[in-house]
Amino acid sequence: MVIQPKIRGFICTNAHPNGCAAHVQEQIDYIKRQGKITGAPQRVLVIGCSTGYGLASRITAAFGAGAKTLGVCFEKEPTERKTATAGWYNTAAFHDAAHAEGLYAHSINGDAFSDEIKAETIAKIKADLGQVDLVIYSLASPKRKDPETGEVYSSTLKPVGRAYTTKTYDTDKDQVKEITLEPANEEEIANTVKVMGGEDWERWLTALDDAGVLAENAKTTAYTYIGKELTWPIYGHATIGKAKEDLDRAAAAIRGDHRQLNVEAYVSSLKALVTQASSAIPVMPLYISLIYGVMKEEGTHEGCIEQIYRLFTEGLYAADPTMDGAGRLRMDAKETNEATQAKVKALWDQVNQENFHQLADYEEYHADFLKLFGFGMAGVDYDADVDPQVDWS
Repeated sequence: MVIQPKIRGFICTNAHPNGCAAHVQEQIDYIKRQGKITGAPQRVLVIGCSTGYGLASRITAAFGAGAKTLGVCFEKEPTERKTATAGWYNTAAFHDAAHAEGLYAHSINGDAFSDEIKAETIAKIKADLGQVDLVIYSLASPKRKDPETGEVYSSTLKPVGRAYTTKTYDTDKDQVKEITLEPANEEEIANTVKVMGGEDWERWLTALDDAGVLAENAKTTAYTYIGKELTWPIYGHATIGKAKEDLDRAAAAIRGDHRQLNVEAYVSSLKALVTQASSAIPVMPLYISLIYGVMKEEGTHEGCIEQIYRLFTEGLYAADPTMDGAGRLRMDAKETNEATQAKVKALWDQVNQENFHQLADYEEYHADFLKLFGFGMAGVDYDADVDPQVDWS
């Protein structure tokens, strides 16, 4: 079939296998140009491995350190008439590239929140790796089924305490407009923490330790976004923020519960980027479009792969990592410093429907959005007939 992007609202409902492969290769090539990462792990588990920061983490570990990588994701397979999800094609491309260079790569497709997938993952570690010495937790999901009770919890994107009115950009209608978000109630806050907080991260580490597959001196990190004043009402002072606070609690709990192995657990704060998750969050398309332009002008703009390379070399495996007072690894300083934020704030105050495309770098935002699904990649013939049925062999 000939595959062209089908965009509905803030998502693309299809993906291009060749374009996804090209996007994966682009990130692999970047890591190879940086040279070998010294002191990095050799047996890596990435929970949420198929897109965004999770995929970048797997690429960095494999092609920057020669690590064996085991990934967990939840992706839809292709059929004769429908494409797979982008994450499926990304994973297939990663497998092909890793195996071509003699690197171990295996992926498990299923609900990472479930005890069944945890058990399957542990069995694979025992069979192929023995133990893991780095666990990346990079899940983004709107729902979570509690494996103990069977109850399904849904997350909510709402402010906490009071209603919040702000500007946003409607990508579907190409419109800058005001939006008012009503405050979350206590149940919505608790449910969001259940889905996006640290409980499942803790469960993974406990399951790995109990099974004897967590190595001594292992490291683990979960990813978060903290942001600054413009995004605090929807991130920091919101349901997502409450969930992110729970990650800090979980990191401390993991260090305490697994101290006999000297496990190091960190929350890593990364910069705002176009991801399938951030595209759905009010405010973020407008904010990201503005921050992209400012950071490109400053020469500080980074994508997922650049951020994660620095996380490995300046954070997780650095002698003197950059941390904040809460013990988080901070890779977001190029975005959140006062000078950069002041420039963004000035643009935010000015931007409206008439001047949006002059003040914001929406062209870059949209290009990055399409890349998530394998579209807009140089060298890919999007008019060619391609087979959507790609496997993970």
